[in-house]
Parts: sequence; C-alpha cells; structure tokens
Amino acid sequence: MHRYREIARDLTIQIAEGAFDATGMLPPEAQLAIAFEVSRGTVRNALVLMARQGAIAPRRGSGWLVRTTVQSQRFSEMRSFAQWAWSRGLEPGGRVIAQQRRAASASEVRLFRGGRGIGEVLEVVRLRLLNGRIMMLERTAYPSWIAPLVEALPPEEPSVVGALESRGVRMVHGEHSIDAIAAPSEDARLLDVRRSSPLLRVKRVSYASDGRAIETGDDRYLPDVMSFQVQASLQGMSLTRQTG
Repeated sequence: MHRYREIARDLTIQIAEGAFDATGMLPPEAQLAIAFEVSRGTVRNALVLMARQGAIAPRRGSGWLVRTTVQSQRFSEMRSFAQWAWSRGLEPGGRVIAQQRRAASASEVRLFRGGRGIGEVLEVVRLRLLNGRIMMLERTAYPSWIAPLVEALPPEEPSVVGALESRGVRMVHGEHSIDAIAAPSEDARLLDVRRSSPLLRVKRVSYASDGRAIETGDDRYLPDVMSFQVQASLQGMSLTRQTG
C-alpha cells in the first residue's frame, strides 16, 4: 500500500478514536509531515484522499476540519446497508467483483431447506461503498429460486434488498453475529489493506415473510470506517451500526 494511503488510514483511525475532538482540526501539514517522517507532498496526498472519502474537509486559511458526524442504525429496523445510508442522506454504492453458481455447502443446504433447488446457490462477492468510500467486502449466497432475480441486476446496483422487494421478495427477519478476523490475502487486496489487518465481520441470514431464508452473508468491514454498538436495557437489547 502506498505511504500516503497508510497515513490516511492512520489519521482516519485517530479521528474515529476521537483524537481531534477538542479542536475539530487536524494538525498543520508541516507538523504531520514531521510526525510521519515523510514529505509535505505525501501528507497532502493523504489529506486529499481523506477529503474525497468524506473524513475531513478543507477550511480556507486554517487547514483541515475533521468531520465527526456519527451515523447509526438499529438492526431491529431491518434496513439494508443501502436503505440505512439513504435514510441518513448518504450515497450507498455497490460493485460486483465476482458472481457464480456453485454447489451448496452442507450448512447452506440446511439453511435453504425450505426453498426449491437447494443443491445450488448463487454466490456474489461485492464491494460496498458509502459516499464513494469503500466500507466493506460482502459475500452473499442466494438459493437458486432467488438467483435469477439477482443475476438480472446491474453490477453496480446499490440495493439488492430493495430490488428484491420490488420483485415481491421482502426481507422481514434477520439474524446477525459479529466477530473480528485478520484479513486474508484476497480480502486485503480487494480492501486495499495489509494482509492480516483487523476486520469486523458480520455474519447474517435474512428471511422472507413465509419463513424461507433468502440469503446468507459474510460482511467484512474496515475497522476505521464502521463500528457496532450494543445498547441494553431492562426492556431488551438492540444493536446499532455506526460510521464516523
């Protein structure tokens, strides 16, 4: 990874951790150049990249302003990534990397047991973006009765869930589990991070109104762009998605 990208990633992590909340401004470019032991031009490239990703914004005559607005979603709302983004005035994006039909695994056969043709699934690997910034790598498997609907979608369809709903397949229930993993080589290449970098993984299953599973997914988020928060009370518990 280029040095300016590493600097952008390091500064974005610091922003997410609240390092600049007191002033709302990044240190001067000359100071950052000394801290990272690089030229001022390399620092400027990193800052321009961060501005394109929406993490900072230039302020005339005073440097770079940190954009600290935090977005969140309760999973109980059952919104897809794209639906959540639109509700916050953000622009979701999708980019299909690979798509193929393959034999279903044993766990997929059990999961899709209520569907037709469960011996085969459609696997789609997709990068997900927010305001043009890569947020996660998504691997989703669909049962064969859903596959033709997904295959007919354009490669950059921002909301597969929304497209399926328009075709009469509505998601009404979901199950999620979260853990952390080290990025394998392929994930690192697609997400433009170092191999073994930490990733947040969300494993999910979505169900239609008739109880059939319509997808199972493995979403791998960059840790410096997305976090998850659990809120608990005597009445119950909810899980919140956040991005800063």
